Amino acid sequence: MLSISEIKSLLATPQKIVITTHHKPDGDAMGSSLGLYAYLIQLGHHVKVITPTDYPYFLHWLPNNSDVIIYTEQPEHSAQLVAEAAMIFCLDFNSLTRINELGELVRVSNAYKLMIDHHLEPEDFDDYRHWSISACAAAQLVYEFIVDELGDGVRMNKDIATCLYTGLMTDSGSFRFPSATSAVYRMAADLIDLGAEHWKIHQLVYDNATENRLRFLGHCISNKLEILREFNTAIISVTKEELNQYNIATGDTEGIVNYALSINGIRLAAFIIERTDKVKLSLRSTGDFPANEICKKYFNGGGHRNAAGGFSDKNLEDTIAQFKSVLIEYKTQLLQ
Repeated sequence: MLSISEIKSLLATPQKIVITTHHKPDGDAMGSSLGLYAYLIQLGHHVKVITPTDYPYFLHWLPNNSDVIIYTEQPEHSAQLVAEAAMIFCLDFNSLTRINELGELVRVSNAYKLMIDHHLEPEDFDDYRHWSISACAAAQLVYEFIVDELGDGVRMNKDIATCLYTGLMTDSGSFRFPSATSAVYRMAADLIDLGAEHWKIHQLVYDNATENRLRFLGHCISNKLEILREFNTAIISVTKEELNQYNIATGDTEGIVNYALSINGIRLAAFIIERTDKVKLSLRSTGDFPANEICKKYFNGGGHRNAAGGFSDKNLEDTIAQFKSVLIEYKTQLLQ
């Protein structure tokens, strides 16, 4: 593993650097990536952010978003940038499978690979790791990397603060999850002092829905919500046809699972979506119920205890049936 002194030495002279993050990036993935980008360009590095796929329209306002390269739209250019990079920062993921085809390009690259992440069970592909599962967001770890590890807080500016605040806010559930400790609040206050307009960021992320998304949300709640009181569980499931009917775009399904979890007495919520190639699941839970365990054991996934995801190669109906059968194993915990 590289030491922080070795990283400082590498960063002392201009380098070709790639920053990448996970498939279908969320607010933390893009906020941490563009926050680190805004820091590194101040040092004179040649930096590119490459995402494996597209990402929600309500994140396109982030500073320097126009410089992001989407791998699926520019695969050859992306491959060249990865091959030429001296350093690759891997943010908000810890397994190369999370970046799809880009993963193998990163794996075989001769670049130093630096992981900044807060998920369980990291894969050993990295040369440096700033990792903590207690962190509320990758953005928190990027802040610590710049301010504490590199000791370069003087370079923190409004663009960095805006991006990192977005990551903190989105991955902490607007600072309401247990991971939003007093240290996270102090960090958020520092980012506000640096110029992050917290009210505006919240508005741009959460009050920026299309009409289609709002109508789709109403459809999910009115017509697709199933309550299993015998397991304190709620399920919302949608078909490919329903996604097409409402012209659902990337990001439009984000957060819908939380509406199911908000029902009084519900301990576990599932949002199950039929996609073109597979069925995807997004689980949320309260307290100490291990949503990530269900995803890891039965649905090829994982994540955090209260927020996890996975997928199934079965059809939608069979995936729902499998999920319901799994609940029997966890009934005692769900009814506590």
